Amino acid sequence: MWMAVAITAIIFAVGNILFGHFEERTPKWRRVTKVALVLGLVGILSERFGPAWGLFPVALMLVAAAVVHFWWLPRRYGINGLTGEPKDKYYALRGWDRRS
Repeated sequence: MWMAVAITAIIFAVGNILFGHFEERTPKWRRVTKVALVLGLVGILSERFGPAWGLFPVALMLVAAAVVHFWWLPRRYGINGLTGEPKDKYYALRGWDRRS
């Protein structure tokens, strides 16, 4: 169980280091809650069904992220899924004000 939780925590840590600037205006409580819920889910699934099933939701989230970033954002909104540019479109999609 702990190996699946550790792998998930490492993915979150690396993701926050590399991509945290895309969440600059997301409230901190929301980001912390997301990590806690996902780690809890992975821990529960790993405990009950084994580590492979614990990592299954993480794999699904990675696939969903790839689809959003490489297909949905560019085609539907004209936003580069790797850079978040143009910023005006990205901020509008997130519901953020461009100021400050």
